[in-house]
Amino acid sequence: MTESHAREEICRVGKSLFDRGYAHATAGNISVRLDDGYLITPTDACLGFLDPAALARLDLEGRQLSGERASKTLALHRAIYESARRFDAGTSCVIHTHSTHCVALSLRCQDPELLPPITPYFVMKVGHVPMLRYQRPGAGPTAEEVPRLIAHYGEGGRPVRAVMLQRLGPNVWHDTPAAAMAVLEELEETARLVLLAQGPCPPLTAMQVEELRLTFGARW
Repeated sequence: MTESHAREEICRVGKSLFDRGYAHATAGNISVRLDDGYLITPTDACLGFLDPAALARLDLEGRQLSGERASKTLALHRAIYESARRFDAGTSCVIHTHSTHCVALSLRCQDPELLPPITPYFVMKVGHVPMLRYQRPGAGPTAEEVPRLIAHYGEGGRPVRAVMLQRLGPNVWHDTPAAAMAVLEELEETARLVLLAQGPCPPLTAMQVEELRLTFGARW
């Protein structure tokens, strides 16, 4: 993906997420890893009204080269790229939102993962979503804990494409902004289904999950 294309895709995906209620106000951020650095949305930018020319451009060491001031979550995004690319070499986009249903579910979830394997498409398109207990936005330890989780799951043969920051929202990643957005959409929809059910949601059985692994290559 060229830098020009990446800039356009970040803005297109940001507007789509904002218009459909996955992001609000100035919450959330999107980054793309280029061959020689990063693009990331500016600090306190609204995802619905991004300017391609204003996106922060940084080198591979995280030093800003141009654009408006980079989002404070840059350190976390860089940590995700470094860790996730061990298991998914094409990882080139990270999206963070404060998606309503994911955050609502995190307020009552006491498990190490946000969701069990409730639906086949959650298993196939998202996979495990480990949850980090609340820390203030931009806290340094988060950028250290997320890579450890990514490594733990990846080395166990269950590479992840998402982590949940309790009370804040999910971080998801994939090869392109469009693919990362699809992961976020499936994750938020699954959280919404669990909340709508208003009661116990029996997960898929181990045999049903194994069938998804064998048939579709699900990583659970």
